[in-house]
Formats: sequence, structure tokens, C-alpha cells
Amino acid sequence: MICVYGAGSIGCYVGGRLAASGADVVFVGRERIAAEVRAHGLHLTDLDGAEARVEAPRYETDPAAAADADLVLVTVKSAATAEAAARLAPRLRPGTPVVSLQNGLRNTEVLREGLPAAAAIPGMVACNVVHRGEGRFHRATAGGLEVQAHPALDAHLAAFDRAGLPLALHDDLLGVQAGKLILNLNNAVNALSGLPLRTELSQRAYRRVLALAQREALAAFKAAGITPARTAGADPRLIPAVLGLPDALFARVAARMLAVDPLARSSTRDDLESGRPTEVDFLNGEVVALAAEHGTRAPVNERLTALVHEAEAGGRRDWSGPELLAAMVRPD
Repeated sequence: MICVYGAGSIGCYVGGRLAASGADVVFVGRERIAAEVRAHGLHLTDLDGAEARVEAPRYETDPAAAADADLVLVTVKSAATAEAAARLAPRLRPGTPVVSLQNGLRNTEVLREGLPAAAAIPGMVACNVVHRGEGRFHRATAGGLEVQAHPALDAHLAAFDRAGLPLALHDDLLGVQAGKLILNLNNAVNALSGLPLRTELSQRAYRRVLALAQREALAAFKAAGITPARTAGADPRLIPAVLGLPDALFARVAARMLAVDPLARSSTRDDLESGRPTEVDFLNGEVVALAAEHGTRAPVNERLTALVHEAEAGGRRDWSGPELLAAMVRPD
């Protein structure tokens, strides 16, 4: 049995695809999502036209539902990782593989500390999932599941293959996670713009803000000895330059980056609109922390982090591209 722990948008999509292909799946999460899923089931779609349904998924709110799991997929927000580990620790059998399908770089370390008897494995979801209500979850960008290779996963690979979500296995996931983090720095920009992802990325001023944040990340990774993997088919070192191209040229050169559902937004924007704390401290804030650990600063990411926290407290969520760029160049 596979347990999806912290099943929100990502968890419902991944777990739903597994369940629709015949896997035994239990979802564990908040009552709000549980009530919706119980009432409507799960309806999974993607931008490529695929569609799957699960009429009566098992969605629980008690962590005890994870007790019989042979595999746990952790999809909680990064700030809740330690709490998730504490709740799972007394319930899981020793050696149970626990895969972190979360944003950020350090969640697996937190899981290992809180679940010393389990096999905590780093992973990531390289796509955006939109929650459309009434049990509908839509993959709005390209990308799949990336996981660090581990013998405990071997028995489960076929289930992911059947679900159309094959696990891309890596000897070391840190570079892949770093590559995704570089793209995820756009979450804050998108949230502050108030626009759909495609609309925001189509405007050069917003992209210039993102490029500034990415250059800081690349410098921090270099100082830390981390080499980001190729992202969206491109060398991460080249992405900031591409982002700075004029709009028409960018649309031709970076068509893959714009190949997203017209209504897709960042998870940070969704969190703001739902009144939930965002993950900005584990994205832009991670760059700030990594830079500080190596004696430098990341002022653009500092400013973006601060603006998102202000937005969480009721501040602006409708920055134009030129306004936001000016705030990065002259933050005071």
C-alpha cells in the first residue's frame, strides 16, 4: 500500500494517477480536501490531454492510516516536514521508504532526523499542478517525478510506470533539486504579479527580476560546491541571459518555458489566495541562507522574500513588472 501524506494538489495528482492505474493508495491530509475528495472523487487531467478518474479514493485525516504503508510519499509544505516526521515516526515499520516530493533542498535531512528507522529518500515533482475544485487536479506544465535511486524503491517502480509517472532515478538528486530551485524562484515573482504564469513570463520586466534572483542563486550554489543540473532542457547558467531577451525573441527561443496552461499560477500565489503560509523561505529564502553560509548576500532574493511575507500579511499582490524590477534595483 502507498500512503500519500499531506495530500494537497501535488499529492492528489500523483496519488490519484497511481490509484487510477490500480495501485492501493491511501491519502492523508486536511479535512477540507478530504471532504471535497469524498464528495467528488478525483478527476486528473493534464495539458497533454490525458484524463483519469478515481471514484471513491480512500482519504483520511488521521496519520494512523499510514501504519500499513509499504511506501510513503510526503507532499506536505516544507514548513510542515518536521511535524509530518513526528506524526509518522511511531506508526511506520522500520525500513519503510519515505520519499520527499517537496520543494527546497533540505527536507530529506529533516525527515531523516525525525524518522531514523525509515529510509528517507529525496525526490521532487518537476511540474505544476492546479487545483480546480470539486476533486479536479490538472498538471499544467511539463515534467515528471525525479527521485534518488534506492533499493527500497525497486519494488514500486512498476506501479509508477503503470500510472504514466515513471520515476526518473538519479545517483545524487542534489543537483536536480538545485536546478528546480532556480526555476522555482519565479514562484515569488508570479505571486507578486497576480498574473497567470504564462502572462507573467511573457513580460520582460518580470523575467529580468527572475534573472537577477537566479544569478544570485547560481553564485550561492557555486560557493557551496553545488552544480545545478540542466533544467527544462537548458544549462541553468544560460537561463538568466535568455530571460532578459526582448519579448518576441524570448517567445521563439524559450517556447518550452511558455508551454504552460493559460490559467496556471505558482503554488505561492495559490497559498496567498488561500490564506496559507507560503514556502518562500524554502525557495528564495534558501538562496539567502545559502549565500549567508558562505559569507555573501543575495539582496534580490532577500527583497522578494520580504515582499511575499508582506503579501501574506495583506500587502500588495499586484506589482507591475517595472515596479517590481525597480524595487529590486532600488529596494530602499
